[in-house]
Amino acid sequence: MNYSDRLKELRNDKEITQKEIADYLKMDKDSYGHYERQDYIIPIKHLNSVCNYLNVSIDYILGLSNTIEYPHSNNEIDRIKSGERLKKLRKDKKMTQAVLASHLKTVSTVIGGYEKGRRLIATPFLYMICKDFKISADYLLGKIDNPKYLK
Repeated sequence: MNYSDRLKELRNDKEITQKEIADYLKMDKDSYGHYERQDYIIPIKHLNSVCNYLNVSIDYILGLSNTIEYPHSNNEIDRIKSGERLKKLRKDKKMTQAVLASHLKTVSTVIGGYEKGRRLIATPFLYMICKDFKISADYLLGKIDNPKYLK
């Protein structure tokens, strides 16, 4: 997962400083800088906010697609819809929560929490699911309804 290059490139193309994005996220510049350099993994809620600020898709930032933005994209992540879509994907792939958890190197209760909408999918898990199953992160998070699958 390498979102660093695209974040920097977009920020520079739009002539936005790290401080401006950090202020938007209500954090200090150094904290945002750690995300941009990938010293720390950017949480989904911050990644979504940055994508909204830069007007780009999560798929694009994560390198899952070259589609910069989707028409009619929601700004907010829908936890309930995200959970339902993850559950449907898992069932379509004929996987139990335990099998998906093992694939992600986590435990079934984490998957259950995602599927029930109790918490957002962690960024590394989201990336792995989307990459391995060729599904859009924006779709899985409930930001768009199409395209569901990526090429």
